[in-house]
Amino acid sequence: MFFGTYTPKLDDKGRLFLPAKFRDELAEGLVITRGQERCLTVWSLADFGRLTERLREAPVTNKGARDYVRMLFAAASQEVPDKQGRVSIAPVLREYASIDRDVMVIGAMNRIEIWDPTAWQSYSAEQEEKFAEISDEVFPGF
Repeated sequence: MFFGTYTPKLDDKGRLFLPAKFRDELAEGLVITRGQERCLTVWSLADFGRLTERLREAPVTNKGARDYVRMLFAAASQEVPDKQGRVSIAPVLREYASIDRDVMVIGAMNRIEIWDPTAWQSYSAEQEEKFAEISDEVFPGF
């Protein structure tokens, strides 16, 4: 499980130092994809495999499913962290998320998200008020 917020920097070659707490779970490999709200999503190979299996069940005749699969897989990148815990982030993904050197890395349960710091701060501030309101929607009666 991934949680917490971290502020690593990309090196000059576009590589990200994964937070130490995430490295063991991702040591065998990972997939970096486009995420929602212009962030990047990092999946363990196992979780990305489960996601892929669910997407295979969607009918190819469903336009929404086709569109989602295209966007998710077109820029996806499979990586294996090096001995220092670094992974390369493809230029197309860096451009999509508007990340350059500074990044925010957040744990989001079964995935990691990589954000431009300004975009994360804006999103987080916007969601803060909604956070309390949606708890009843997400966990009715909890």
